[in-house]
Amino acid sequence: MSRQSVWATKVAALVQSGNSDAALAQIRVAPTVRDVQQLRSLLLAAKLLARHPNVDAATSDQIVALSSPRLHRSP
Repeated sequence: MSRQSVWATKVAALVQSGNSDAALAQIRVAPTVRDVQQLRSLLLAAKLLARHPNVDAATSDQIVALSSPRLHRSP
């Protein structure tokens, strides 16, 4: 069993408190795809994604951005 991410619970608390701007800033610098997925599952369970469509879009975009391979430039 994987344990719940501390980052995801903190960002979910930001969304619950109504501070979606701070949550969006944290989502943009998310550490891993798994953390963002855990955040989405927390927000879905609390039914907060429907009330915050900008957070829904940001988490979806961040999952795609972190999942795709990085473009590397040669030195």
